[in-house]
Amino acid sequence: MKRAAVSSYFHCFHYHYHHHHHTLLGFGPKCLSVKFSSSLGSSNARPFPDYSPRKPSVTDTDFVHHISTTIKQRCAEPLRRILKPFESKFKPDHLIWVLMNIKDDYKLVLDFFNWARLRRDPSLEALCIVVQIAVASKDLRMAHRLVFEFWEKPHLDVGNSFDRFTERLIYTYKDWGAHPLVFDVFFQVLVEAGLLLEAGKLFDKLVNYGVLVSVDSCNLFLARLCSSFDGIKTAIRVFREYPEVGVCWNTVSYNIILHCLCLLGKVNEAHNLIIQMEFRGNVPDVVSYSVIINGYCQVEELGKVLKLMEELQRKGLKPNQYTYNGIIGLLCKSGRVVEAEQVLRKMINQRIFPDNVVYTTLISGFGKSGNVSAKYKLFDEMRNKKIVPDFVTYTSMIHGLAQAGKVVEARKLFSEMFNKGLEPDEVTYTALIDGYCKAGEMKEAFSLHNQMVEKGLTPNVVTYTALVDGLCKRGEVDIANELLHEMSEKGLQPNVCTYNAMINGLCKVGNIEQAVKLMEEMDLAGFYPDTITYTTLMDAYCKMGEMAKAHELLWIMLDKGLQPTIVTFNVLMNGFCMSGMLEDGERLIKWMLKKGIMPNATTFNSLMKQYCIRNNMRATTEIYKGMHARGVMPDSNTYNILIKGHCKARNMKEAWFLHKEMVEKGFCLTAASYNALIKSFYKRKKFVEARKLFEEMRTQGFVAEKEIYDIFVDINYEEGNWENTLELCDEAIEKCLVKKT
Repeated sequence: MKRAAVSSYFHCFHYHYHHHHHTLLGFGPKCLSVKFSSSLGSSNARPFPDYSPRKPSVTDTDFVHHISTTIKQRCAEPLRRILKPFESKFKPDHLIWVLMNIKDDYKLVLDFFNWARLRRDPSLEALCIVVQIAVASKDLRMAHRLVFEFWEKPHLDVGNSFDRFTERLIYTYKDWGAHPLVFDVFFQVLVEAGLLLEAGKLFDKLVNYGVLVSVDSCNLFLARLCSSFDGIKTAIRVFREYPEVGVCWNTVSYNIILHCLCLLGKVNEAHNLIIQMEFRGNVPDVVSYSVIINGYCQVEELGKVLKLMEELQRKGLKPNQYTYNGIIGLLCKSGRVVEAEQVLRKMINQRIFPDNVVYTTLISGFGKSGNVSAKYKLFDEMRNKKIVPDFVTYTSMIHGLAQAGKVVEARKLFSEMFNKGLEPDEVTYTALIDGYCKAGEMKEAFSLHNQMVEKGLTPNVVTYTALVDGLCKRGEVDIANELLHEMSEKGLQPNVCTYNAMINGLCKVGNIEQAVKLMEEMDLAGFYPDTITYTTLMDAYCKMGEMAKAHELLWIMLDKGLQPTIVTFNVLMNGFCMSGMLEDGERLIKWMLKKGIMPNATTFNSLMKQYCIRNNMRATTEIYKGMHARGVMPDSNTYNILIKGHCKARNMKEAWFLHKEMVEKGFCLTAASYNALIKSFYKRKKFVEARKLFEEMRTQGFVAEKEIYDIFVDINYEEGNWENTLELCDEAIEKCLVKKT
């Protein structure tokens, strides 16, 4: 998905010339007109040779005169008809001799040349003569076509043909047109044909004759050189050397070299060059700035990007699509997706219309942040604007939806891809397979795997790892192990993620001994256990109450130079709390803060939950206040823990306040919290509040406890609401008794 800001310039290097002079200041010793090939006028320049064709015999002279006179006098008639009598005696030499007689009539020259070459291939000399006449007649398209046709012949001996063509073009130059632009045509054809070495040789040869190729053609040369790594170095050398013979580079030239330097990662050097441009008489344009901005975007230097944007706008230049593309890409890469979307809106407001690359970049960015609704909104916006999503867009959407557990929506897009003629590849299939595995739908995952193989696609290590992980999460470790063997038979090496999935599976089924053994095997195989490996094993030990072993693993991990993540510490915290070691849990938080590791809501939630279970709401409140003081925002789980704790401690005022606060923040109560609040309100005879929460709970699709159904069945019966009483009885039987059975 990477776009170079300068690419818009590369598309404009088609055959194009101006017939007026345009002088620019250069940084060579002498600056000449550079809009077309020009003569250097140096006293050291080698003179062009005189043209001296073979003299015709008397018979040939009469024959040539007869043809010349006939085609001039009967020019309105088709040549094939009036020249029919001459065909049998016509020889290659006759072509050049006739051209000498009719060279002032360009249309007749072309018609006669086309007639002659239908009979047999013209000599190289004749071809060069017609090219010279075409250029002198300002028909550059025809000249270009004639030269290009010669160089696109199959099985051409390039070295020999180049020497011969160059020699004939120079030989015919003086007497058949003497327009230096003819060499521009030849130079450009060589560049377009990819014969860059020959183009360089031609440039050097022409300098000896005092002729300079135009700056436009030199720019095309630079642009073509940029298409390969070795060519980039040559382009930079050409850029430095050509001014020594009089080439005056323009802004387009500088933009190409700026792009080259950025491709080499020399962004600071490119930035310096843009400053030098103005001293050398070239004003940087929006493309110049876009190239540097994109360069800094690639190396993720946002500060410099923003400064350049300010400079660009201060100079009255408007950012273009490529400028914005780079900035949006960098912001997405940095996780600042909301800001990236703001840039998109600014771009649209300025009537700069984004393409599918910009939308795909943003869709991918929102996918990484888990914001599926934002992804969908952008995807729909893209389609509403008739911007066609491509293969990458669909794959990004499918991956994001699958990761968010929305496999039904992901599958719909997968089918839509096929309907639009886009063939999913290994990455697309693997994204959807991984989604099904995470959702525990292994039948669908294996069905997709089989479909993938039938279509000739080869599952890779990521595909197998997703399947292994899915099986392990279901406790099907033996089948996962068989899949590993199949993977090895196909020559695929498990990676760290594959080993981690297996270790997690073994831990889930309680086989920690085998999990530890697999970690040792992993180490020997050169796939060193990472933070996830150690955290998985620590979690298993914590759940078994073996806190000493979990603690020991933490120190081994630290000795190996691995940095624990917040998940690692939360695993330990959960272990301490489940083992009733709350003081150790509090000490862990202090140790984390001392090491500069900020606990998150989950860390504090584990401690608060255990203090609530112990009915110690004073300690719970202190932890909650400490959490706020450190800038850690409570999550849905925090509120539900606190509400249940305060209900149990009969602090209904506090519980109701927390309920209102969590709703305002967009969080939802769990079934357990609803049950706790309803029972507490009922016990305090707050029947209106209890009933309101009960109806809200049913609307949300939660199942109340049997005790709560009993309460509201009795209330409705006492009120004489027979219909509601029967409805609640049926609901209680269905949800509390039948489902349990």
